Amino acid sequence: MTQEELLEKYAAGVRDFTGINLSEANLRGANLSGANFSAANLSLVNFSGANLTEVNFSQARLNVARLSAANMAGSNFNNASLNVANLIRANLSRASLIKASLIRTELIRADLSRSDLREANLTGADLREAKLRLANLRRANLSEANLRGSSLTGVNFEQANLNNTEMARVDLSGANLRGAELRQVNLSRANLSGANLSGANLRWADLTGATLRWADLSNVKLSGANLIGADLRNANLTNSSLVHADLTQATLIKAEWVGADLSGATLTGAKLYAVSRFGLKTEGMTCEWVDLSPSGDHSIVQYFNSEESRAFFNETPPTIRIIIDAALDHAANLELANSYYQIAQQYPGISEPPSIEIGRRRTELIFRVESDAALFATAYMLILPFKDATTTQQNIFTIVQTLMSQNLNNLGIKLPNRLKDVKQLVEVAILTTDQIKNKFNLVEKIAKINFFNAPTQTILTNSSAQTLLIHYHPHFGKHFINQTDGNLAIDDEYPNEAAKFHLPSVNKVVDFVKKFYYMEN
Repeated sequence: MTQEELLEKYAAGVRDFTGINLSEANLRGANLSGANFSAANLSLVNFSGANLTEVNFSQARLNVARLSAANMAGSNFNNASLNVANLIRANLSRASLIKASLIRTELIRADLSRSDLREANLTGADLREAKLRLANLRRANLSEANLRGSSLTGVNFEQANLNNTEMARVDLSGANLRGAELRQVNLSRANLSGANLSGANLRWADLTGATLRWADLSNVKLSGANLIGADLRNANLTNSSLVHADLTQATLIKAEWVGADLSGATLTGAKLYAVSRFGLKTEGMTCEWVDLSPSGDHSIVQYFNSEESRAFFNETPPTIRIIIDAALDHAANLELANSYYQIAQQYPGISEPPSIEIGRRRTELIFRVESDAALFATAYMLILPFKDATTTQQNIFTIVQTLMSQNLNNLGIKLPNRLKDVKQLVEVAILTTDQIKNKFNLVEKIAKINFFNAPTQTILTNSSAQTLLIHYHPHFGKHFINQTDGNLAIDDEYPNEAAKFHLPSVNKVVDFVKKFYYMEN
């Protein structure tokens, strides 16, 4: 069929042109909207500027075809072949290109918004400045493609092949790249804020200066990746592989990376405020200094030698242990859970319930704390349900006040202004305690339950595994049974001065706090 015959039949109302051969035809600017060209041979056809909306091109051959500026919105290209075709500035919005072949196809400034390119082959395709917003490229092959400057907001690249792809400065905010292959991809200066990259392979990728705020990078492979100056604030790097990765001056403020492998990585100059330092693999890591300031402004810088950096990045989770000299029964367990739920509603520092170890005569509550600096304030809140609360809280207040009043320079320790934050956190805890007592009548509710009246001890453990005993009831472990009712009876008055708990020395407290996030050498 000739191009003239095609246009005549179309004008007469014919729409079905299945399997026709129009190779090398000139249909520039033609209106063929709604036509059916499935399985047709349209190689080398000139469709430039044509109206091809809602056309069926499934299984058609359009190799080396010219489709620049053509309008193909909503068209069907499933299983079609468009290798080396010219689709510059073409409109393919909402088009279906499932399993289509677009090898080395020119798609510069093309509009592929909301298009379906599942399992399409775009190897070596030129997609510079293309619009791919909300497009579906699940399992598509884009290896060695060029997407520089393209808009990829909300794109689905799940399990796609993007190896050696050029994606510098692209906008991938909110995109789905779960399980994608991105080896040696160039994502320098790219915006990946909120993107899902969990399980992706980014070995030797270039992420220089990339924005990865709130991105999910859990279980991702970043071995040998270049992350110099990358912004990873609040990113999830749990169980990620960063072996030999370069994180020089990267921003990791409030990032989560428990279980990450940093063997051989470089972290010199990284911004690490409020970043956990336990559960990491750091063998052979290079780190000369880090920035611990909340805003990453270098106001708190910590320098290391090799031994110091090894210790810094091999901490343990800071914890608070409250040991109760009584077994936990069902009634006490119910009231304990309710009390900590009410406290957590008022004090956000308590983010998760404790682990509980129950013995025949004792119960141990273990609370994990987000940072060393919050240990004193959080302990002030956690002891609240117990009769020992008043004494323990007074001990905490006294320890912090004593620490602040000392001239620690004489002890060989530099005291930065940031240590004032520890005191301020305790002051917030004091105010919150008063609010909880007034709002929930917490003390009155538990006063009748023996478990909460039992002697306790409270132990803080910092991220360097150092412990600090802040309360030990003198009757702990000394049970006196009232023969008439069988109840536990504890004398409120200490038996003698020698039996009283004495606060730890200033030197011991200083040794405990000098490893806090807020401290500096």
